[in-house]
Amino acid sequence: MQDESIAATVDRLMQSPGGVMIEDLRSYLQRSFKFYVVLFAVGFSAAFPFTKQVIAWLIEPQRLPDDVSIIVVTPVEFLLLQLRIAGAVGLALVVFLALVHGAWKGSKNEAVRSRLSELDLRVPKPAPALIITALSSLLLLGLGVLYAWEGLTPMLLEYLTNDAQQAGLSTEWRLSGYAGFIINLALASAIGFQAPVLTTVALRMGFVDRVSLVMYRRHIWFSAFVMGALLSPPDPLSLFLVAMPVIVFFELALLLDRIMRS
Repeated sequence: MQDESIAATVDRLMQSPGGVMIEDLRSYLQRSFKFYVVLFAVGFSAAFPFTKQVIAWLIEPQRLPDDVSIIVVTPVEFLLLQLRIAGAVGLALVVFLALVHGAWKGSKNEAVRSRLSELDLRVPKPAPALIITALSSLLLLGLGVLYAWEGLTPMLLEYLTNDAQQAGLSTEWRLSGYAGFIINLALASAIGFQAPVLTTVALRMGFVDRVSLVMYRRHIWFSAFVMGALLSPPDPLSLFLVAMPVIVFFELALLLDRIMRS
């Protein structure tokens, strides 16, 4: 009797809009798996021949602080870094097309429409505002990477190098560690600079109201520092420089929303 009750409950859940969405997603992933594997392979294969030039560009002497040398510790370290870079390009291509395809398919899925209707969300329609949002997101992503590359990276490399040299240590950096340092900073900044877009979209779609965001401002600030700690190198200066743009952009988004509604 209990097994029948559990089976009936599961069956009822799977027939709900949420259950239909999960089943549609599972079916979509099964149908599209080979396509995305091929897509990853294409992105990987296209990027791999250029990885040597990318690594050589990253370790050019003018990009490094004085008296710093890049070393390779293991025979396969250089090859593994090439594979990581090419894999990241392939994965980014898969994620981007999956999001675009998923959004397009979701907009036509009856289960998704039904679920959004239950949640009473104000989904934006294709319009100038949606285009502006997408362009703003891309612009902020580029600004985030530029902030990391032109501002954070030189400053932090110089700071960390001087700190080590003043302690009497030689500054020889592993190739993989150096590249990972730069990639982590760029990734953290690119994500952090999306704060105004995410805040504005959440407000406009009705996920949350401005009063609630203001009420939980301290929690959001704390979350920004947690994100900075997870994505940035493990030193206080990096954490602060990664978290502060998130907080500043969040506050600007709240101010802009108040001005537009007044």
